[in-house]
Amino acid sequence: MGARSKFLLFRIMSGDQGTVGTLIGPAGRVCYTLELPDRNNKAGLSRIPAGIYNVRYLKRSASGRFRDVYHIEGVKGRSGILAHGGNLAGDVLKGWLTHSHGCTLPARKLGILGGQFAGLMSKAAMRDIHKATGRKDFILEVR
Repeated sequence: MGARSKFLLFRIMSGDQGTVGTLIGPAGRVCYTLELPDRNNKAGLSRIPAGIYNVRYLKRSASGRFRDVYHIEGVKGRSGILAHGGNLAGDVLKGWLTHSHGCTLPARKLGILGGQFAGLMSKAAMRDIHKATGRKDFILEVR
């Protein structure tokens, strides 16, 4: 097996309605990302900590709920962290909606859905990730 590609998830801003980042691959920017706010790595409530992770392509998630996704491995104290489609990543303890529960949501555009900050065109952004990775495993550095 050859060397895996390295991608960088660079976080731009964060608040109670989510954390915005940009995913950069070997050929340049791939898409935006939306994650939960930083809540001390609490499962289901927080984004993952900055660090370097192995990411594995999955045709289907372990639960079977998600298809054609990526599993972010080695997150200390956490499991089942995926990159999958979705639009909202707000702090549910502060009344915001989320599709994340700790996962990373890709987006082509950023905007507002139902009065909440959102990542838009998530399925299209997943296709952009598939094109950039070739549906192969890769290394992700989160900053």
